[in-house]
Amino acid sequence: MNAAPHRVAILVYDGVTLLDVAGPAEVFKEANRFGADYRIVLLSPTGAGVTSSLGVQLAVDGAVSSESAFDTLLVAGSDLYPRARVPGDLADAARIPAAVAGRIASICTGAFVLAAAGLLDGKRATTHWKVAHELAARCPTCRVEPDAIYVRDGTTYTSAGVTAGIDLALALVEEDHGPHLARDVARALVVYMQRAGGQSQFSAPLQIPPPRSPALRKITDLVTANPRGDHSLGELAKHLNVSTRHLTRLFHDELATTPARYVENIRFDMSRALLDQGHTATQAAVLAGFPSYESMRRVFARKLSISPTAYQRRFSTARRANAG
Repeated sequence: MNAAPHRVAILVYDGVTLLDVAGPAEVFKEANRFGADYRIVLLSPTGAGVTSSLGVQLAVDGAVSSESAFDTLLVAGSDLYPRARVPGDLADAARIPAAVAGRIASICTGAFVLAAAGLLDGKRATTHWKVAHELAARCPTCRVEPDAIYVRDGTTYTSAGVTAGIDLALALVEEDHGPHLARDVARALVVYMQRAGGQSQFSAPLQIPPPRSPALRKITDLVTANPRGDHSLGELAKHLNVSTRHLTRLFHDELATTPARYVENIRFDMSRALLDQGHTATQAAVLAGFPSYESMRRVFARKLSISPTAYQRRFSTARRANAG
């Protein structure tokens, strides 16, 4: 006797990000080719069709109802709700089916809808790296993990930005049907089964607000202008004719970091830019001011969980690949 189909409901609404819907849906559809039996339905709060962020019209299968039980509820994201409060009817549309769903999940900023519905209270969660701080502010009982590609807390799943919905869907398929079927799906879709590193590798370079203190601004400008210089604590303190303790206190009070960590962050950002431009890892280490390639590699491992070479393979310019 065949097992019952696995019912997946995807909650959509006006302004929804189309890839947040299509990416996971493609994973489940592809899994069906290898023996799974996922039945996908699109639901909206009222049952009316919705307009995606691209202006594409999406027909839906129905409205959210407390009478329908789903094995998996996915809430897609939108650019709208990190910038604005989630409407009550949309929060209700997530809360109602979540009460009877076997598991609930959000794609990207869909986490804001789950949070507004009270479904992330006391849980670990993630979302797009750009708005992780906002999710933490709106859901103070959540433990937001801004570097995670996806997070599971019990039967609640949240994923990072946009394409991370594909990673999450693959993880759900693997949970349901094992790694072999999930690997077949990943290969068919030409995506990683599990990408290395966290979402920090996709984030923008460090954006540190300028210090209020003119003295500290002098030091940060010096480091930024010449990351290769001798920026030991003692040397930096000499530039201001202050004690190392006083300089350390300035960094702590205004930038919530240490002088050494600030210098490291500037060098890290410069090395990423150099790798993006096509410099070798060794060249990037030297030009960014790292004492050695090994010291740069350790920073990449700590911050991104991947090596400089692996980072470059993902993000360096495509022009070299097309040359000749």
